[in-house]
Amino acid sequence: MIHFHRVSVEYPRTKTMALYNVNLEVKKGEFVFLVGHSGAGKSTLLGLALKRLEPTSGAVYVAGQNLANLRGNRVALHRRNIGMVFQDHRLLADLTVEENLAFILRVLGVDPREWKKRIVRVLRTVGIVHKRRAYPYQLSVGEAQRVAIARAIIGRPPIVLADEPTGNLDPENAVQVLEIFKAIHASGATVIIATHSRELVEAYPQRVVVLRSGQLVRDEKTGTYAL
Repeated sequence: MIHFHRVSVEYPRTKTMALYNVNLEVKKGEFVFLVGHSGAGKSTLLGLALKRLEPTSGAVYVAGQNLANLRGNRVALHRRNIGMVFQDHRLLADLTVEENLAFILRVLGVDPREWKKRIVRVLRTVGIVHKRRAYPYQLSVGEAQRVAIARAIIGRPPIVLADEPTGNLDPENAVQVLEIFKAIHASGATVIIATHSRELVEAYPQRVVVLRSGQLVRDEKTGTYAL
């Protein structure tokens, strides 16, 4: 499903290596925790899969497609197959929760007659249907993160990526958000969560990929990790 082949990324301004010779394959339907300290390269790896970044060397394949060959509309089509959850939510401040979700459905070309049903269903999945008419400033941090997840999955993408989705949450909300991702995984999606939370990883033993200073140093199904 996702394959990083000898991928390196150098930031030209600072001449620092964000990733160095990373080889990683994530199969369809897998759940992977991508762990490491801040600056280890987790966000860079996710950005490559989304084609928000380009590798300095090596190749990134998603669903058998070399992302280097994608241009214009094909990049947009690629991104429609990936649900991305950011730590800072990135909700549109002047739109309500349901309007934020309707915006995504409009971009995806979903029939407007389907919008209400899809929106209510996905908000029930993340446990926040009662907040559908609220604006982002009226939400707690945990609620905003749930909306961000709803936005990522409302198009039913086969791949869901999350960058520190529980980084700003208290332990109780972090567990609840993890349960949502477990449900997304159970529905058949390939899920990759970048995190530095040991508690999160140990709460759901799955494949653990460890990055350190841009290099992949461990890859195993243990549910634990050491940095």
